[in-house]
Parts: sequence; structure tokens; C-alpha cells
Amino acid sequence: MKRSRIGLGFVALAAAGALGLSGCASNGGGSNAGGSGGAITVGTTEVVTSLDPAGAYDNGSFAVMTNVYPFLMNNPVGESTVQPDIAESAEFTAPKEYTVKLKPSLTFANGNDLTSSDVKFTFDRQIAIADPNGPSSLLGSIESIDTPDDVTVVFNLKSENDQTFPQVLSSPAGPIVDEDVFPADAVADDAAIVKGKPFAGPYTLDNFDKGNLAAFKANDAYQGMWGAPKNSAVNVKYFANESNLSQAIETKGVDVAFRSLSATDVAKFEGTDGLNVVKGPGGEIRYLVFNFNTMPFGATTEQADPAKALAVRQATADLIDREKISSGVFKGTYTPLYSYIPEGVLGANDSLKGLYGDGKGGPDAARAAQRLQDAGVETPVNLQLQYAGERYGAASAEEYAQIKSQLEADGLFTVDLQSTEWGQYTKDRVQDLYPVYQLGWFPDYSDPDNYLTPFFAPENFLVNAYESSEVNSLLNQQRVTVDPNERTALLDQVQAKLAQDLSTLPMQQGAQVAVAVDGVEGVTLDPSFKFRFGTLTK
Repeated sequence: MKRSRIGLGFVALAAAGALGLSGCASNGGGSNAGGSGGAITVGTTEVVTSLDPAGAYDNGSFAVMTNVYPFLMNNPVGESTVQPDIAESAEFTAPKEYTVKLKPSLTFANGNDLTSSDVKFTFDRQIAIADPNGPSSLLGSIESIDTPDDVTVVFNLKSENDQTFPQVLSSPAGPIVDEDVFPADAVADDAAIVKGKPFAGPYTLDNFDKGNLAAFKANDAYQGMWGAPKNSAVNVKYFANESNLSQAIETKGVDVAFRSLSATDVAKFEGTDGLNVVKGPGGEIRYLVFNFNTMPFGATTEQADPAKALAVRQATADLIDREKISSGVFKGTYTPLYSYIPEGVLGANDSLKGLYGDGKGGPDAARAAQRLQDAGVETPVNLQLQYAGERYGAASAEEYAQIKSQLEADGLFTVDLQSTEWGQYTKDRVQDLYPVYQLGWFPDYSDPDNYLTPFFAPENFLVNAYESSEVNSLLNQQRVTVDPNERTALLDQVQAKLAQDLSTLPMQQGAQVAVAVDGVEGVTLDPSFKFRFGTLTK
């Protein structure tokens, strides 16, 4: 028998400012009791799509998952590299064979044993369900999984020496789930997950009232690298908008405010007694997505014409003034982004800057008009543009009003601008309902591939009908290239091709920002982009 069944339910970069890493959890493993520190209240505007790792690929959901589910690989505090977490070891045992040895006697919070069978179930399930809002696209490198014994997992990979695979195991596709709680062929209901207690991370989730409150309790049975949490419990309060979150931290109704506060509020809090602004390395990007089926002259429209559709995308790129949006809307908390890989990550460049606008990052209406004329496109072009202010912050309204104004200024476009609630947005965008729309990206791990493969490989999460065999070939090559110089050259090539095709249009790159009240320590915003509850104390 695989497991016992006990009480089974159903189913360094860190703080820049006054707060530092003094409250970090240790990197030691072993079973630990929760810390003696009091409960911490964290406020956020993030939206949790699902508690099931197979059904969510967003930062709000991953912020929960990273604290309650176990991972085979994870990031030590303050580092972007990965090391074994609930694994004792993990290594390539052959060019296409990655072998993980689990720590002995692992259990879930419900008393069930955590074995190699659960690990295989986790990844086979992700791939089989392939939910359009899930992270299964990250697992395209897996050919099959073997489990020769209860503590050994062998991942048979499609390519040799896949440099991204250890990082993938630490990503939103990596939370290990209990096969006795989660269905094999469908996304689990949130209530069933909470009731089933299939948690083996630093915390258990004792209560989840979607959109309102998530109550976490330190997990005594956790055996991962982060060690015992410094606090006994964390309560996450979900706020409908930035202004409500801002009021909560200003009145000390929460201990920490994280994602998202307006640029204006951040500037104000930097001078507010009793509050500390914490900044960490970025990696977040904001971008436009073009649906190759339904955008003007897209493949399923009555006037389908690939050359005209490309001209529309290129003209859009010519007209956008990123610097004006950065300074006017975001007060410099976001900076212009001219490449698919952001600054600070291997392979970052300015591939878009020279191709569009004035060639220096600014807009050029004459160049846009010429492109449209050369392609035989009559102006103004009617463009339906969708954004999700609820998900990406109140500044989205001003941001997209600016984009609309920039596109319409010289009479080349007429923009129908609309906003939709995030829950509906996630459904509509994968059903070809939005010709052009807003998305943001918080990286899953600190590797350039994470800004490429999830967007542009076959069966990617954008579901925007873009396919390129050349791009896919380059993606596969860079992923298995060990030499960093050779890999950078391949990354330059793939970005050059993407800049020509314009499946997406990168717009802005942001930093991580949190605000904490005096007396709260251990807020860590590090290169792994994971918000760990266990380092917080007060």
C-alpha cells in the first residue's frame, strides 16, 4: 500500500529601506514547530483564481500555493538559483534523465504519506488537464515519469541537458499535490481542497473566503529548506482596489501591504512616519497581446490578410510612447521595456527600440502611417482594446486611456476601449473574444526562458493563435545550451524574430514594492519573486 490514511478529509536583494532580512527563516530542513511570533496580517489586491495548481497561473494564486504546497526544488531566501526542497537530491543522471530523491517520511497535513506516486500524479495531472488558465505549458519538456520506488522520481525529458527544468520544478507548475484529494482529470473545488488539507508547505490553509480572507497556520510537519516559520499564523486580507489597501496600511489595519499600491501612494508612504517602504528587484512586465485570429485582418475575420494584420501590429508599436506612460502614469515605478526579456535577466536587449517608432524609443506617427499605406490598410483602423483594471491596478485605467489617446492622436486608429472583471476576463481572452488586450507577467523563476516559452511555444498560455516554427526551434535550442555566450546569441535571435512578428508588445517593467508598519520585520522581496510568509515577524 502506498500510504496510511489518517483523518483524511475529502477531496539580497531584499529590503531596500528600514526592513531587512533579519527575520529570514533558516535554510535547514527537518520537521519544525511553527514560530512563537504573533499572527501577521498581509493586505493585497491580488485575485486568487484557484487553489488548485492545475487551474491557476497568476501571481495571486501562486502567492498562496508557494506557502502551502511542497516543491521538489525551491529558492533559498535571497537567491534566484534553486536547490532541493522536499527532495534530498536532484540531478541529471543521464542527458535526458533528471532524477529526484525525496526526503524520507514526508507527509501531508491530513496525515497522508507524500511519496513518489504523488509526484508523478501531480505532473501527469497537470499535463492531462491542460487548463487554459493553468501552467501546464511549462511542462512541455517532460516525455514521461518513472517511480522505481516510493522516494525516487525519474523525469524522462524530451531534450538533453534542459537548463530550465530544475527551475520549472520551483514554478507554478511545481506544487506537489495529494493524489487522494485532487481529481486526476479536473480542477478541484477550492472548498474541497481546504477541507482535504493536502498541504505540506510551511503553512496549512485553515480557511479561505475567496476575495476576502485566507487564514494560514504554521505547519509543524514541514520538512523543506525554508525551515519553521518565524510566526504562528498569517492572515491575508483581499482588497477590491488600491485605494482600500492604501487606507488599510495607512491606518495600520494590516501589517504589510503587498501588490498593489499606486505609485502616488508609494511616494507618499516613503515620507510617512510609522511606515516603511520595501523595494526589491523587479521582473514584472506589462504588455499587449494581439489575437492573430480576431485582431483587425486576423485569420478568422471577414477581411483576413496576414500582411495587413502585421502592418496594424507594427503601426501600433510605432505609436506607443512608453516613456510618457512610465513618467506620467507610474511615476517611475515602472520603466519602459523594449525587449521580450527584461533588464537584469540574461539575454535582455532593446530589440524593439530600433525597429519601431523613431528608432530611439519614442513614437513616430509618420512611420506608422507609411506602414499602413504600404500594406493597403484604410484608416482609421477600428481596434477593440481590452484591459483588466481590477487585476492590474487602478493605474490601468489611466495607462490605457493614454494608449488609446496615443493610437488615435493622428487619426490612424479608432479605439474601442473596454474593461472587464478579472474572473470573466480569464475566460473570455482564451475564447478569441479580445482582439487586443492587456496582460501582466510575474516570472515563475529567474531564467530568460520564462519570458519566452510560456508565451510563444506551441500550446502556450496566451492562446492567441501565434505559431512560428523558427521561434520554436530557437526556443528549444537555447533551453539546452549550457554555454552562456552561446545561449545569449540564441536569445538575441529569438527576440529579433519576435520583434518582427509582434505576437505581443512589451510595454513596461516594474519593481517589487511592499509597505510595512513599524515593528514588522522580515519582508523579503528577492530575485525568486516569491513572497514568503515565514520570514515575517512583529
